[in-house]
Amino acid sequence: MANTTVLLREDMEHVGGRGEIVKVKAGYARNYLLPQGFATLATKGNIKQIEQERASLLKKAAIEKATAEAQKEQMESISLTFERKVGEHGHLFGSVTSMDIADALKAKGYEIDRRKIVLKDAIKDTGEYTVNVKLHREVTLAVPVAVVGEGGEETVKEEKKATAPKAEAAVEEPTAPVVEEADATEEKAE
Repeated sequence: MANTTVLLREDMEHVGGRGEIVKVKAGYARNYLLPQGFATLATKGNIKQIEQERASLLKKAAIEKATAEAQKEQMESISLTFERKVGEHGHLFGSVTSMDIADALKAKGYEIDRRKIVLKDAIKDTGEYTVNVKLHREVTLAVPVAVVGEGGEETVKEEKKATAPKAEAAVEEPTAPVVEEADATEEKAE
């Protein structure tokens, strides 16, 4: 496989940070990084230019990191609550996605790109969650997110309490006859 050496102009997850010179697959560089402006080829002819650019990119990254840390301090008191329709067992009709979280943050006055919200899967159950927001490559903010049913949290808790004892009773009943049948077979064997 052919590799190409490039200078990254943007932070790329699993590749490297802004200002780093990295080797990537030639097709990835040719088809994605270069046309999108995320990287520049690192050839012998432009090494000096790349070093100057790299130094300026590193300075810019330091400023962005300081800005992100200041934004993190400002946003630490934020918590989000989503009210959704809920089924019997606290499962949502639909889900809470990174786009929903980005919209809620925007409503509170913080413009965060949805791709910077780290959410492996959409939230599909009621409860309290912690969602990480990457403000910078090295600065991550943990945002508490509560998902409640329509009409408030109390109705969801009551539904969960009502379904929980039934589930326990159903588990206990089948085990009791199985034990008695085992005792009866042992008595017949004697």
